[in-house]
Amino acid sequence: MADVPPKLDLPDAITALLFDLDGVLTKTAVVHDKAWKRTFDAFLEARAAARGEDFVPFDPDADYNDYVDGRPRYDGVRSFLASRGIELPEGGPDDPPTVETVCGLGNRKNALVMSLIDEDGVEPYAGSVRFVEAARAAGLRGAVVSSSANCREVLEAAGIAGLFEARIDGKVADERHLRGKPAPDTYLAGAAALGVEPAAACVFEDALSGVEAGAAGHFGHVVGVDRVHHADALRAHGADVVVTDLAELILDRQGSAS
Repeated sequence: MADVPPKLDLPDAITALLFDLDGVLTKTAVVHDKAWKRTFDAFLEARAAARGEDFVPFDPDADYNDYVDGRPRYDGVRSFLASRGIELPEGGPDDPPTVETVCGLGNRKNALVMSLIDEDGVEPYAGSVRFVEAARAAGLRGAVVSSSANCREVLEAAGIAGLFEARIDGKVADERHLRGKPAPDTYLAGAAALGVEPAAACVFEDALSGVEAGAAGHFGHVVGVDRVHHADALRAHGADVVVTDLAELILDRQGSAS
C-alpha cells in the first residue's frame, strides 16, 4: 500500500503556503537581533556621549519586536529611530557602513549579519522542515516571503532552498517597488508567484508586522509562530492561530497533533 501523506491542521481551502524566513524556517532571528543591537547601541552610545545625554541601549526584546522584526532593513532603521525621536538623513543604498544615515546604519547592520552567519552558519528549525516536507507530500505549494536581501544565501546555507518553488525577498521587493511588511505586497506577490488567490494561501509568520501583513492581504489563514512568548500580541495583530513550532500542525492518522 502506498504511503498516505500526513494530514495537516489547515483549512481545506488552503492550497499554497507562504513562509517568512527568519524565526519561522531558520534560527536567524537571533542573529538579526544581535546585529541590530550592536548597530544601534554603538550609534546611540556615541550620540549620547556627544550630546552629554544618558545612553539608553536598544532593547533586544521590546525594541526588536516592535520596531524592526519583519521589516525591510531601512524601514527598521527609520522605525526604531522615530521611536527615540531621532532623525537622520536618508542617504542611499550605496552608503558605507560608517556613514550616519538611515542607509548607512542599515548597511552596518547587514554587514554584521553576514559576518555572524559566516562565523556560525545557519540552522533550520527541525519542526519547520518536517512540516514543509509533509506539506509537499500532501501536494501543497510553497514559497518563502522575506524582507531579507540575504534570503537566498540563508536558505542555501541552511540546506533547504530546494523545498520551495518561489522566493520573494528584499531584492525582489526593491526591484518591483513592493512595500514591506506590515503592508501585504510581498505576500501577495508570493501568492501570485504560486498562481493562487490570497484566499487559498496560508501565511506563516513570527513577526507582528508579518501577521499584520497576512491579515491586511485577506489571506485564507494566518499562522503566528511564537518563538519569543508573545502569542497574545500575534493574535491581536492578525494571527488566526498561534503555535510554538510548525510540527504542531502535522496530524497523525487519527487527526491528532503528532
